[in-house]
Amino acid sequence: MAETIVFSIIDKLKPLVNEEAKLLGGVHGEVVDIKYELESIQSFLKDANARAAAEEDMSEGVKTWVKQLTEVAFRIDVAIDQYLLQVAQHGPLRRGFTGFVHKTTHSLKTLIPRHKIASEIQEIKASVQKIKARSERYGFQSTGQGSSSSGARNVRWQDPRMASLFLEDVDVVGIESPKDELIGWLIKGHSYRTVVSVVGMGGLGKTTLAKKVYDHHMMRENFDCHAWISVSQSYNVMDLVRRMVKQFCEARKEFPLEGIDSADKTSLISKAREYLQGKRYAVVFDDVWEIDFWGEIEHALPDNTKGPRILITTRKLDVANFCKKSSHVKVHNLQPLLPNKAWELFCKRAFQFELGGHCPLMLEKSSHDILEKCEGLPLAIVAIGGLLSTKDKTLFEWEKLHDSLGFELGINPHLAGVSKILSLSFEDLPYNLKSCFLYLGMYPEDYSISCVRLIRQWIAEGFVKAKEGKTFEEIAQEYLTELIHRSLVQVSKVNFDGKVRQCRLHDLFREIVLQKMKDLNFCHVLSKQESNFEGLTRRMSVDGVSYSVLKGFEEAHIHSLLLFNLDELPKSFMSTFFVDFKLLKIMDFEDAPLDCIPEDVGGLFHLRYLSFRNTEVKMLPKSIGKLQNLETLDLKQSLVCDIPVEINKLRKLRHFIAYYRNYQITFSLTQEKGVKIPKGVGSLMDLQKLYHVELNHGGVDFVKELGQLSQLRKLGVKNLSKETMSSLCISIERMSHLQSLDITSISEDEIIDLQTVSYPPQSLQRIYLKACLEKLPGWIPRLQNLVRLRIFWSRLNEDPLKALQNLPNLLELDISQQAYSGEQLHFRTGGFPKLRKLTLRYLDELKSLIIDEGALHLLENLEFGPSPKLKEVPFGIHHLRNLKRLRFYDMSKEFEDSLNYEVGPCYWIVEHIPALYLTYRVGTQHGSYDSRRLRSKHLERSRSQIIIQNDDHNTNDSSNMDTSIEKGKQSSSTQ
Repeated sequence: MAETIVFSIIDKLKPLVNEEAKLLGGVHGEVVDIKYELESIQSFLKDANARAAAEEDMSEGVKTWVKQLTEVAFRIDVAIDQYLLQVAQHGPLRRGFTGFVHKTTHSLKTLIPRHKIASEIQEIKASVQKIKARSERYGFQSTGQGSSSSGARNVRWQDPRMASLFLEDVDVVGIESPKDELIGWLIKGHSYRTVVSVVGMGGLGKTTLAKKVYDHHMMRENFDCHAWISVSQSYNVMDLVRRMVKQFCEARKEFPLEGIDSADKTSLISKAREYLQGKRYAVVFDDVWEIDFWGEIEHALPDNTKGPRILITTRKLDVANFCKKSSHVKVHNLQPLLPNKAWELFCKRAFQFELGGHCPLMLEKSSHDILEKCEGLPLAIVAIGGLLSTKDKTLFEWEKLHDSLGFELGINPHLAGVSKILSLSFEDLPYNLKSCFLYLGMYPEDYSISCVRLIRQWIAEGFVKAKEGKTFEEIAQEYLTELIHRSLVQVSKVNFDGKVRQCRLHDLFREIVLQKMKDLNFCHVLSKQESNFEGLTRRMSVDGVSYSVLKGFEEAHIHSLLLFNLDELPKSFMSTFFVDFKLLKIMDFEDAPLDCIPEDVGGLFHLRYLSFRNTEVKMLPKSIGKLQNLETLDLKQSLVCDIPVEINKLRKLRHFIAYYRNYQITFSLTQEKGVKIPKGVGSLMDLQKLYHVELNHGGVDFVKELGQLSQLRKLGVKNLSKETMSSLCISIERMSHLQSLDITSISEDEIIDLQTVSYPPQSLQRIYLKACLEKLPGWIPRLQNLVRLRIFWSRLNEDPLKALQNLPNLLELDISQQAYSGEQLHFRTGGFPKLRKLTLRYLDELKSLIIDEGALHLLENLEFGPSPKLKEVPFGIHHLRNLKRLRFYDMSKEFEDSLNYEVGPCYWIVEHIPALYLTYRVGTQHGSYDSRRLRSKHLERSRSQIIIQNDDHNTNDSSNMDTSIEKGKQSSSTQ
């Protein structure tokens, strides 16, 4: 696992060697030597990792070698950071005579730090050379620098998956429904070749399910021949094909094909194709890892119009997707066991030979607590239940296992299989994805992690490698998608457009990640369970313990610090904090009890990510302008209103989020406030997100400067007026990459004309307009990539639907808060072909809502009201056959009575909708409602006080009224 650290150090040395030789002065040559030595060592690392994974082949000498390599990599990392900080503190060099004088002074000032690092570099170089020499002593094999680790290859251990091939039906729980679905896919359907993929994380029961399907009598009855092939990570394609053909022959009680053992690849594939040409065959490839596996095997599996079926089990969704290039594909995403089935399996294993398979009452709570850790993962339930079956049935034993489960995973032979199975997915990752994956372990257990927060931290860490034509954010999103597709990261919340918003780690995966973080010195987590630390680390996560645990770590060279669930951060502690932790790259104070920022923050030369989100901080010090490497500054829901002019010196700033939303008042133009930024913002050429900025401070000149921000992807502006609207339109035209635009006027009565945007950015996907427009901007219907449009207080006189109905990719439309002053809205046949969510709120003049048959045919969510002049339930709702949820707000008693399921004359219009809500505001607090859910046979009342604070665009009271139930703490970090 040391390769993760060594690879990252080499990446860090490259720009120093290539671009910053002048900074390194006399030690440049030594740094080059170290880089070359590390590059030669890294070729041995994969072999070392493989030996480390195979415990029986891991001598103390090899362990020491890996440990020493990790320590020297740590020393290099710290030495580089310290030197660059010292050089930066003496300022940049200048030109001309003044520059000559300054250069001389600069050289004198940096003489001591240069001498110090020269000595350190010499020592490091000697250490690296010794480590390289020792690698020869242990006989490590040099391997190619492929994309993924081979640490999991050819490792001998007791594979618990073998037992799943021989389980009796009585021992299997919770697979009836997926088994029936898979059998249906395999024996029914079209006559062309079809690949059925079972995808899920390790230990979820993919092999068990596939084996029960394979052994089912209907498979024998519907196929001429069949084969089961275990693939795993290391395989030979020709060997797989031979085994497959031999099993086909055996199933038909035939002799093996002549010459099959000696045939070359081309002949072997030809023999297989010829044999299968007239047969309906079924083959299972279990545990496939390589994405291009299908490309290697497909030619031996002819599409013979007899309805052949191939069943693949894999942890990687991309394995299934790859098959689509030449075959019809069906994917079954295997889910964890439901709670009742998980309990049934647990009891079978924990009490299988006593107590009649039932859990005694005194152990029920502890058993459920243990089971919750498993999160429905059958492998873990079976292993932990089996371990508990060997223990005394006492509360002491149960609670002891619960409290030490992470430790037991690493040492207990009963649980070794669980750890190994889950670790295989980690070992298969490319080195840069290993770092990204481990980083999730810095977040607390059950924490729902904001994806954009995570991605920005990855970038700040340097994990994300540049690709031509893509931003770092886009590349990082690809990394996250790959981790999800590899079944390593779970999705906990998605956006309206299907993009992942929040993610999390499975509890058991997190236990393994925590152990690997320790082994790698990647990060240490200080928590109530473990508040002490000895050793090396550059990252630290503090969760639920006193701030005082950080005392004593001043010399630990921490460069990433995340804080969670702290009770206090006193000024006495904060006064020296930034001096004590001067090498910080990432400092995340989100939700911390913090109300001021010391001036010393400007000394953090390496700082790339700084968040004061959801804190009481009121002011930024002027020294913020010294943070020349800062990429993300997050002030959302802080109390900062005025930004110092020094902000304009942050030339590497990419994301600036700064606004406050008052949830104690109802939705209005004044509910949300941006920040005041001085002139000069046009110098922030790398800025991708500016959200929100007040336009009534700076005037026309400031608004014109916004047009210089050509890299902007997301812009939010407040207090737009008649004086600044024309300049804003011109600036918008220059933002060719803009994806999200949020505009709020200075008052509800200020008429804003946005018609002058002649060439809008075609990249626009989201638009939020909170202003009196009177007429819909003519350029909006031309936006082919628009997915979300929200309009408020616009007082449109003409029905906007005719202009918007042909937007090809619009998924969400919100016309609310007197956005339309007309009496009728008409959704025409064929209009809004992809719309999923429609919101029509507070339209006081609306008397008629017409929905033609064939309009809104994909609509799933409709929110409506109050519209006091609309007396009857719109008849056209009956046409919306895909509607899943309908919510009426503050409608009249007459309207409500018409929906009575027994006597209401309009109930038939909505009876097909699974979830129908009648909702009424209670009080003035934002998002506070009284809801009644109407069902087919009864009216169920449930009071819900919902205050939503986690959506950057929760600009309608109903925007996220019904949030999905998800495991994990709600992260307030969004975009």
